[in-house]
Amino acid sequence: MRILVSNDDGIDSAGIHSLAEALKEIAEITVVAPHKEQSAVGHAITMQTPLRVFEYQKNGNFFGYAVDGTPADCIKIGIRNIMTAPPDLVISGINHGSNTAINIIYSGTVSAAREGAIMEVPSIAISVASYRVLDFSYAAKIAKHLAQEVFKRKLPNGTMLNVNVPNLPEKEIKGIVLTKQGKSKWDDTYEKRIDPYGRNYYWLTGSLMAVDIDPDLDQAAIKNNCVSITPIHFDLTDYNTFDKIFQFSRITSPMIIIEEIHCIIIYTVKLNEVLFAEFNAEMIYQYWDI
Repeated sequence: MRILVSNDDGIDSAGIHSLAEALKEIAEITVVAPHKEQSAVGHAITMQTPLRVFEYQKNGNFFGYAVDGTPADCIKIGIRNIMTAPPDLVISGINHGSNTAINIIYSGTVSAAREGAIMEVPSIAISVASYRVLDFSYAAKIAKHLAQEVFKRKLPNGTMLNVNVPNLPEKEIKGIVLTKQGKSKWDDTYEKRIDPYGRNYYWLTGSLMAVDIDPDLDQAAIKNNCVSITPIHFDLTDYNTFDKIFQFSRITSPMIIIEEIHCIIIYTVKLNEVLFAEFNAEMIYQYWDI
């Protein structure tokens, strides 16, 4: 088994070293990770500047490849250029801090795994729910177990696992729960400060608005001292709204008001396909409740 290992905390973070040590027991690993921290860069890729790759040494021994790019860059270049054969798995982590609910959108850790899924490689992201992690051993144990299970059972094409582990000793973990993505999010504010030259600058801060209470949601599972495992994918289609629109596809009237979604859609029907015509901005403002 070949595993490509990455993260968003940077190649010198403690989490990726713990993960790599655990996975070495079951697989041939290749570490390709950002040269410096890339937390919250989401699924960004580098297009306007060249990527540089450096061999990274730990305690005088080769550990992996450091890339001066994003987590998604690392997966792309790792699979396309660095590895001599495609990986069987991509595993991203172990992240310092949870990646649950809306945070999944911003997470570089999750995006590295999602890029693996886009490239049709079964992928896992794993995080510990604390920024002051003292021991990654249990999270590494979970990652090793899941790697073997996913390698054996596979995942649907385009789907990855997002794993979050409470920052607790193993004996205090109450269980492992299959979860859905929650809706908790951060109440962001920008703290205004002044630099030594008298110029204003702003530093992002805020607090978590933890609204998830159902035990089958990822954020709630962590709060209940359980490991959360959430299958996610990169298909962002809103299927409920799609179905509401599609049900009108056989109507031949040139104009129809769809009250459920408060907008006006002009279309024609030809060969059972809905062709959306252009409509002006005044229509949008008049019928979209804005």
